[in-house]
Amino acid sequence: MDTLDKFLPKALLAISAALLVWGILGLLEYVFPPLALGLQNESFPPGLQFLHFLALVLTGAIYVFGYLRRWPHTPHATITMYAVLATLCFVETIDFGAFGGGAAGIAIMLCEFALYIGLSAYLIRSPAIGHRFGNRMGASG
Repeated sequence: MDTLDKFLPKALLAISAALLVWGILGLLEYVFPPLALGLQNESFPPGLQFLHFLALVLTGAIYVFGYLRRWPHTPHATITMYAVLATLCFVETIDFGAFGGGAAGIAIMLCEFALYIGLSAYLIRSPAIGHRFGNRMGASG
């Protein structure tokens, strides 16, 4: 866990900042279609597009601002948002053919799920995360 603790918290910060920016740009394009940033998926209905980008904004904002403010609920709130993103990914893949649909789309979706599960386990068990957010959350060595 020590190796992960050296780089993963800050890597998650950078990735979360990217999710925040991606989500904001997606919402801007959603509200102002003439921006045409290429972020919208034509096969998704408008409501799903909105939820997709809103979830990205919330996921990014929770970790970025939680990390910077040392908000103790950041790990669990982030894990909750990973569950939201996984649910949206399932709907987008199964119902609307995200990632190209078919077996390849499902394989990519399952890899995304594995990533969320791994990151969630890390957020719960990491001593560095427990220290950063002022709680121990059952972290063990």
